[in-house]
Amino acid sequence: MTENLSSLFLLRPDVTFLNHGSYGACPRPVFEEYQRWQMQLESQPVAFLDPARGLTVRMRDARQAMAGELHTDPDNIVGLTNTTAALNVVAQSLDLKPGDEILTTDHEYAALDKTWAYVARRTGAKIVVATVPLPLIHEAQFTDCLAAAITPQTRVIFVSHITSATALVFPIERIVAKARARGICTVIDGAHTPGHIPLNLDVLGADFYAGNCHKWLMAPKGSAFLYVRPELQSIINPFVISHGWTEDASEPGPFGNTAFIDRLEMQGTRDPAAWLTVPAAIAFRAHHGWSKVAQHCHALVQDTARRVAKLANVAPFSSPEFCAPQMAAMPVPPCDTGDLQRQLLAQYGIEIPCYTWAGHHIVHVSAQGYNTQSQMDHLVHALTALLK
Repeated sequence: MTENLSSLFLLRPDVTFLNHGSYGACPRPVFEEYQRWQMQLESQPVAFLDPARGLTVRMRDARQAMAGELHTDPDNIVGLTNTTAALNVVAQSLDLKPGDEILTTDHEYAALDKTWAYVARRTGAKIVVATVPLPLIHEAQFTDCLAAAITPQTRVIFVSHITSATALVFPIERIVAKARARGICTVIDGAHTPGHIPLNLDVLGADFYAGNCHKWLMAPKGSAFLYVRPELQSIINPFVISHGWTEDASEPGPFGNTAFIDRLEMQGTRDPAAWLTVPAAIAFRAHHGWSKVAQHCHALVQDTARRVAKLANVAPFSSPEFCAPQMAAMPVPPCDTGDLQRQLLAQYGIEIPCYTWAGHHIVHVSAQGYNTQSQMDHLVHALTALLK
């Protein structure tokens, strides 16, 4: 039996926290490392934030650790605050024109739907939304529905690797390859991927990929990465033009990195402690044998999803191979999902998101190493009572 690790987290003991997927939870040893970096910053801010006095090296060390997890070169990634910010950098750097098409799916994160709507309004491009058939039980369902929506005007394909609302793992490999063969740019929202499922960016071959480190990797909030394929790094423009900017993107940056990294990494005063803590988060997972922890969490989530499906008599969104390992979007009968979420917290002390999506009513459970079977039993008991 896998050891429960709740004592290593800072979560309130009076709350049954079944919502790791929203913002993650940072283990105590990792959080202490985060505070150690912040103390170093505050004790000598000038020295700490001076690229020539160590900041460039520290940022590079974090990139190297993260690149090992992502199986790519450290010069292909840069540390940013969150996936939404990283994907905004990409979306607003692309040279789109009136009539160009951005192909996406009906499962995307709402903040990024707004991002692309903004870009489309500004450039005159058009958003095309492909409906992914449910339940998802074959890879071809996903790939074929997107491939059928490609036209001569398609310039960008934007999809999630793991969806937020429906907790599905999209089999993106073949559509990425198809897009590359046709000269179509691929932008992947990997907010839930790092630390959740294995990721090899060099093998995947996507043009742009962004992911959070604060979710399943369990680094502090404010840590994420943007990957850009080397051939496209010169087109990326930062939101803020600052000390890292060079006019010629083919020349090295002013702080010893590539222009791509310096443009995005050196943008005035910011606290880099969350990004610098990423190596500690990776080491924490390795020390505690996280593959076994993840397997235990997967078993908890899948068993709970089966029990809720039986209770609610509502079919799941996919077959098991397309379910996110540590999350499940569990359909329930029609109800006031906002009130259900409030009652689960007020009456049972359960923190869990409940919402409607595309006409479906959903309770979204996610588990991490601090969760237990008794907590899942508590959830099923509460839903049994409230859904009556």
